[in-house]
Amino acid sequence: MQNTITRAVVGGIAGTLVMTGVGLYAAPLMGIPPMNPANMLAGQMGGSLAAGWAGHLMIGVVLAVGYTLIFAARLPGVPPVRGAAFSLLPWLMAQLMVMPMMGMPLFSGSMAMAGGSLIGHLAYGAVVGAVVGEVPVAAVAPRGA
Repeated sequence: MQNTITRAVVGGIAGTLVMTGVGLYAAPLMGIPPMNPANMLAGQMGGSLAAGWAGHLMIGVVLAVGYTLIFAARLPGVPPVRGAAFSLLPWLMAQLMVMPMMGMPLFSGSMAMAGGSLIGHLAYGAVVGAVVGEVPVAAVAPRGA
């Protein structure tokens, strides 16, 4: 189990960095402004870029551990597909709850911005799924189940 959690932490960090790269470098290629969640969080945390990055990476790790413990062994498909499917949940949560809490409209105010965010989240999930790999149900089932 410890090895599985370690893979989740590594996957969460790797997926978060890939997602950020998509937001910074692929978003402009799609005709939308660069998206940097760490900067957005920094703005909400008093302007500290270090705190923004720490928060962004922490969220990515927590979501990856949640994916590993709850969803990885239960979703269909190969690991990257399972991770990408899982990433629809945090994307929807971000668009319906987090963006409005940060003063932005639902779905980031435009289909283009919401679509760019979706691509970033799908990349995050695929990386998490690939790094975590196969997780047998027995590895995450509660004792006595």
